[in-house]
Order: sequence, then structure tokens, then C-alpha cells
Amino acid sequence: MAGHRQSKKRRYLIWAVAGTAVVAGAGIAAQTSMAATTWPAQKTFTGRAFDTCTAPSLSAMKAWHTGFYGAAAVYVGGKNRGCAQPNLTASWVKSVNSLGWKLIPIYVGAQPPCQSGSNPEKLTATTAASLGATDAADAVAKASALGMKAGSPIYLDMEPYDTADKACNTAVLTYVRSFTKTLRAKTYRGGYYGFSSSSAKAVATASDKTDLPGNLWYALWDKQNTTTADWPWGATQYTNHSRGHQYMVNSKEAHGGVTLTVDRDAWDAPVAIVG
Repeated sequence: MAGHRQSKKRRYLIWAVAGTAVVAGAGIAAQTSMAATTWPAQKTFTGRAFDTCTAPSLSAMKAWHTGFYGAAAVYVGGKNRGCAQPNLTASWVKSVNSLGWKLIPIYVGAQPPCQSGSNPEKLTATTAASLGATDAADAVAKASALGMKAGSPIYLDMEPYDTADKACNTAVLTYVRSFTKTLRAKTYRGGYYGFSSSSAKAVATASDKTDLPGNLWYALWDKQNTTTADWPWGATQYTNHSRGHQYMVNSKEAHGGVTLTVDRDAWDAPVAIVG
């Protein structure tokens, strides 16, 4: 997500280092079997969403509720979350939900050991599993405190890295599996944001799908408002309302007389259960 915790220049540099080749994968990524009687029904939104570093004010959300966007992604926590969130409270969540907005919770967890630059929290091969569990528990606590109930998804944000670095990639997948497994144990759905050229590719093309998230939000800045036409991997992967696509970044827009700079997303996936 553009600018949410790293400078735009640094983020583009990381993306360039990670590579831009898209590799097709096979297989089906699915949620681990869950007892239907213990899980709330999934709340799905299909349409256009936006994400921006700081959750907008309630007045801005009222102005932007014109029908162009139907959902907004918000950063609920994580040590690598880059922006202050003065507006993001339980009251704000309740109010925007009552306006008709759907919310997409994002958690900026530990970042890869091979990623360039510094982050407040980086995982290692040794800490990946324990950090995944700790961060997921924190993500659930943060989302729950905001009024996002059990059954909601939480999308783990993983920035670009060199997936050809096998040790690094293995550590990342260990962290992701631990994070997702812990979410599910607490009755929250696993989601994942990453780049189609690296971090999302690592999950989508992993041969072992055990405990990988069942919802994939891929960054591919091709300006195509779709989750199907440019889907980079197997057609049978992440079906049944499990895809999000960040297709445009740093878009300065005015709706209802209020101007914000946002990233645009095509959405067909779970959103938070509120109220």
C-alpha cells in the first residue's frame, strides 16, 4: 500500500529489487476445514474499495459515500503500521458501518528478513512461528476492540521481498502460516495482502497450502478494475469471493467535495462483521 509506512521512493525500490515477473501457479488455496456451527457466516463485498494510510474523518467518509466506493480498508494495527490513526475508533467503525460502508481490516505485521531497509519488526527463521502467533493474537485484539467481530477477516500486509532467497521465503511462509492458524483458532478469517511479483506470488504458488490464508489481496498496478481478467495464477485458486486487487495507487480524487489521495481496489472478498 502506497505510503502507509514506507516512503514512496523506498517502496518502489523494494518492489524493483523483488522483481516484476509474474509466475503462474497451480492448486487451490483454501481455508483449513472449519466447523460450520462455530463460524459466523462470511460477510462479502463485491465492488470498488479504497485504502489510504490514515483512516479518513467521519465527515470525509460521509462525503465520500456517493456510490463510487463501497468499502474502505483500514490499518487496525501492527508494529510496522506507518500512520497515526486518530479517527480509527470503535465509535468511528460503528458510524461508518451505519452509513453503509464495508470495512477491510489490515494488519502490518513483521516483515521479511531479506527485505531492504529497517522496520520496527522483522521476522527471522528462528522467530517466525512465535511472532506469527503473537502478532495474530494482537491483530484479533485490535480488531475486536474496534468492534470487528469474530468471523471477520484480517489481512496480513507483507511488502515485497526477494522470493528467490529460499531461506527468507521459507521464514516468511512460516510466519504467515502461524499468523493464519492463530487467527482461525480465534474465529477470524485469514487474509493476505502482497505483490503479484513477490509476496503474494509466494503464497499463491506455494506447493504446500497448509495454513495459508484463504483470501488473497494482490497488488498489481495495471489500472484494471477486476479480480479475474488479470488474475496471475490458476483459475481455480481463491475462488468463491476470496480475491482483492489493488489496481491503482496514489490516486488524488474528490467525492462529495472532499479530496483524498487513495489506492484503488477491486474487491470480491470478505469484509469485517460489525454491529
